[in-house]
Amino acid sequence: MSITGTDFISFETSQNMLDLLQVNNHRYERVPLSDALGRVLAEDIVAQFNDPQFPTASMDGYAVRHADLAKGELSVLGDNPAGHDEQRELQEGESIKTFTGSMMPHGSDTLIQIENVIFADGKIIINEMVESGNAVRPVGEGYAAGDVLIKKGTKIGFAEIGVMAGLNQVMVKVALRPRVAVIATGSEILDLGENSENPAQIRSSNNYTLSALFEQAGAEVIQLGTAPDDRDAIMKTFENALESADIMVSTGGVSVGDYDFVKDIVPRLGAEIVYKGVGIKPGRHILVAQRGHKFIMALPGFAYSSTVVAILYVLPLIAKMLGKEKPYKTVAAKLQEDFRKRSRFTEFTACNVVVEDGEYFVNFEGKKVGSSAILTNMLDNSALMIAGEEDKFLEAGTYVNVILLENF
Repeated sequence: MSITGTDFISFETSQNMLDLLQVNNHRYERVPLSDALGRVLAEDIVAQFNDPQFPTASMDGYAVRHADLAKGELSVLGDNPAGHDEQRELQEGESIKTFTGSMMPHGSDTLIQIENVIFADGKIIINEMVESGNAVRPVGEGYAAGDVLIKKGTKIGFAEIGVMAGLNQVMVKVALRPRVAVIATGSEILDLGENSENPAQIRSSNNYTLSALFEQAGAEVIQLGTAPDDRDAIMKTFENALESADIMVSTGGVSVGDYDFVKDIVPRLGAEIVYKGVGIKPGRHILVAQRGHKFIMALPGFAYSSTVVAILYVLPLIAKMLGKEKPYKTVAAKLQEDFRKRSRFTEFTACNVVVEDGEYFVNFEGKKVGSSAILTNMLDNSALMIAGEEDKFLEAGTYVNVILLENF
């Protein structure tokens, strides 16, 4: 699956090839439920019993036989609090005071709420009738035994924690977090905390942006900081990264300049180049390589470019390793203003997405047009609008595909 040469492959081809890469997505560990938040399930969560397992009161009231309500007055046998193993069986003309979550007594089929009756002298007087089965949760209303409640590959949130707690799931089988090493290359790059009197140097943001992005996607990140434009230094850093990480991500050094060493170093590491150069803007000089079960993703150096390319190429690989079905959500949205594409490639443009009456709309208010270095365009819950190779001028009202960046 190796491609060499200077021609760019299409975005669609690159994504198909990425999808075909074989990764180890069967690694897992078991963690306590309290530590499972944010992790990805490595197995389906299947109900072992019905919920509820018996007819249950859904509010406070009196358990009755519906046919007896016509009598207008019923005797009360006593209380039936939640958690009580109620064994009494109602006979004609009887009721039992029953509370929210309590098992409905045998023989009863309806719960009449407290507001509909008056209690006096051990009896209830019916003031307002209710339908048969009122306020009674039937067996299996929540779920039935054998139902798949949470699918493998789901990122565990508060609702998943609650459902598993209800199932008494003490330990949870979750995918091992893939380890991603991140490094920014370039002698012009200043790491955080470093001082320089040279105004031409650039403060590094790529390695911190990408580390946060990958952690948000479920990976464990190894932060390697920055490396100067020195072949031997970069070679050593890459080799060390591949020893400890599943994916090594670098920024800078993949273009065609005199100091762009990454493209030359990767083959020397014994890695096979899957492809170098994709017809996308920004980020067409991306390099994807594989060495055994390890992967190298060499991204452009500009902040916006590296972030977009990481979303398009690194996040799908992380998702595959975690067993997730999709790395991000893509929706169809309607342009609220005209859009003119700036290149012949597939373009990814930072945009704003609004939802009105259940429909997605796209605009570019506050988004600056310029180089691929403007990372601030991704602030304020931005999204990425996709314009295909054949697109040139898109009129307002046109539907476009948009990658949502809120949750991975």
